[in-house]
Amino acid sequence: MSEERELLRSTVAALVDKHATPEAVRTAMESDRGYDESLWKLLCEQVGAAALVIPEDLGGAGGELADAAVVLEELGKALVPTPLLGTTLAELALLHAGDHELLEGLAEGASIGTVVFDPEYVVNGDIADIVIAADGTELTRWTDVTAKPHATMDLTRRLSSVTAGETAALGADPGLADTAALLLAAEQIGAAARALDLTVAYTKDRVQFGRPIGSFQALKHRMADLYVTVQSARAVIYDAIADPSPASASLARVFASEALTDVAAEAVQLHGGIAITWEHDIQLYFKRAHASAQLLGPPREHLRRLEAQVF
Repeated sequence: MSEERELLRSTVAALVDKHATPEAVRTAMESDRGYDESLWKLLCEQVGAAALVIPEDLGGAGGELADAAVVLEELGKALVPTPLLGTTLAELALLHAGDHELLEGLAEGASIGTVVFDPEYVVNGDIADIVIAADGTELTRWTDVTAKPHATMDLTRRLSSVTAGETAALGADPGLADTAALLLAAEQIGAAARALDLTVAYTKDRVQFGRPIGSFQALKHRMADLYVTVQSARAVIYDAIADPSPASASLARVFASEALTDVAAEAVQLHGGIAITWEHDIQLYFKRAHASAQLLGPPREHLRRLEAQVF
């Protein structure tokens, strides 16, 4: 990782540590808009999070997809609810379409964007100012939209069904669903890494039979296996982001979904009964794992896609 990207990661991590404590995340997810507006403002002003993929000559930071992925991974570690994923995808759609008029508001974080892949489950659909649909063939700007929020299992990510009042064609879809898959995978691996860290820390503190349970060899083996799972998945994801393609996007999603699901399941087991109480954060990671695995197509769909390219 480049020095600049490592600095970006550490800056975002510092903001998250300071402003996105578990208590702050719970407050944000229960708020009217579903995210901490003050933290979003800090991310946009101090990090330029919403401007990363926009070229400098259009008022952006001139970064790459990997920069946005790094930020989403750090936000994913703490399950921070933000509109970054949808806003970044909307920016990429507008850039591909050559429609630059709306980019300034998105880059500043003043406007919220989202992309519709399935109108029944749209990330931040109820708060988005700019809504773009991508069907694999065409990009379409939706205006005068009606959004109906869903009651979701994962309260850290708002989903809504969205209906368009008026539409306007923007051009060909460059495969935005694959880009979304890559960014979501980066977010997932961040959550998997933090859930594992929390579990390791717990096993060092939890004493049973006069010893920390983390000292038992069987548990050491389980956590070592999880570490390998997370690191292997991260390597696959960032290789895919560096060289994106439909196949690499599907591969990243499969590895990310399986890693987060496996870590969350083991975290519940190793924490014991406390893990499924509302007061404990592991239940939030468990819910994020299963909800994210279904977003943008479950792993089985991506496996079928990969199989079709082999046989």
